Amino acid sequence: MTKENDQQKTVNRRIFIKNAAITAAAFTIVPRFVLGGKGYTAPSDKLIIAGIGVGGKGESDLTNFYKSGKAEIGFLCDVDDRRAAKSVASFPKAKYYKDWRKLFDKEAKHIDAVSVSTPDHNHAIITLAAMQHHKHVYVQKPLTHDIYEARMLTEAAKKYKVVTQMGNQGASNDGTRQLTEWYDNDLIGDVHTVYCWTNRPVWPQGIPWPTTKAEVPKELDWDLWLGTAPQKDYVDKLIPFNWRGWWDYGTGALGDMGCHLVEAPFRVLGLQYAKDVQASVGSVYVDEFKRGIFPDSCPPSSHITLTFPKTNKTKGDITLHWMDGGIQPERPEELGANEKFGDDGNGTLFIGTKGKMIASTYSADPKLLPTSRTNEVQVKQTIERVPGQAEGHYGQWVEACLAGYGKKQVSSPFEVAGPLTEALLMANLAVRGNDLKGGHIKMLWDNQNMKITNFDDVNRFVKRDYRQGWNNLKV
Repeated sequence: MTKENDQQKTVNRRIFIKNAAITAAAFTIVPRFVLGGKGYTAPSDKLIIAGIGVGGKGESDLTNFYKSGKAEIGFLCDVDDRRAAKSVASFPKAKYYKDWRKLFDKEAKHIDAVSVSTPDHNHAIITLAAMQHHKHVYVQKPLTHDIYEARMLTEAAKKYKVVTQMGNQGASNDGTRQLTEWYDNDLIGDVHTVYCWTNRPVWPQGIPWPTTKAEVPKELDWDLWLGTAPQKDYVDKLIPFNWRGWWDYGTGALGDMGCHLVEAPFRVLGLQYAKDVQASVGSVYVDEFKRGIFPDSCPPSSHITLTFPKTNKTKGDITLHWMDGGIQPERPEELGANEKFGDDGNGTLFIGTKGKMIASTYSADPKLLPTSRTNEVQVKQTIERVPGQAEGHYGQWVEACLAGYGKKQVSSPFEVAGPLTEALLMANLAVRGNDLKGGHIKMLWDNQNMKITNFDDVNRFVKRDYRQGWNNLKV
């Protein structure tokens, strides 16, 4: 063999090794579902996630997925470059889009899972599109803006067999499991009444829509931000947070905090769908003699009462009270005069035939009443805890996605998050009924047909009409 042949073989070998290394590296970022059949584990064992709505909570969600050590943030999508800036800096290798529809059209085959953290009014349409592309989904609370949307996403999760999780991270806390174990051991008897309360809203509500048109920031695509919502001119200070107080985009204090505070009663008592609801709402004075209600805006405060039918964990119906705007229930007599009631601004109180128990936001810091019982009573742990609790909510979903549909449990799958969200949105029907002169009546709910049977005017809010050019949901 000549010297030239030896040299050529050496060069060819080096090229082969280099190309093999490049090929191996490329394989580490290919989505797992591309690499093999059922049960296949990717060489990198990493979940490739696309984030849609990547500012604020969206950014912190993506950071927590990444911290699990088993996820890569492959794509970022946001209609507002200002809001996206921190995520773009944190994940410089991620490809950036403004329009989620273009993201799916061009990159679906490169994505394993999608995280949705847009304003409420666009949750459903994005999430359903992701599921129809057979992507696992993580969606910020509340799951949807409308009751119909929640029902459709719950059905779609079963149809498309993807792993789902709603972003009410308290569902992974030990607190909700401790409350369940106390109840299952009959420490407070049969629960018949629950109170949930919050100091939200901390954004403007009960106000008229601004009449002064503002210039759209150059970094914002206003038409994409509106998405399914009615066409309106841009107004100042709506973004990034104050949209929560407007019915076209948000769901008020119930949507913001309800999924955190009402999750524990759903889990502890096995609640599903409410059968009736009534509400009283606060209003504002527009002048010295006149109180005003502004139908575009959620009210500044409300007290809502929902009735849930008997479950396999209760002996009769359950009455659940929701209070927001700083309204709180009467302090239990078993609670010391200087002891905290929840976490002062937020909390959940269970009233049973033998006793009471309380918790704060995210079902944290659960206590039996009187609080001295909390350390005196010991029950056997029967419910598996989530490693990391609320922070582990993200890694739990990542692990379940890697394992595949039906292989691992998550704390807030759509089969649980859907009915929970529906109950909160049904409560908002009663709130909106006050604007339509339907206040102070008990609204009766036909769950199968998703409608109020005795006050038809509010049924327009069960399923809203999307803006022209944005398709209605079709599972």
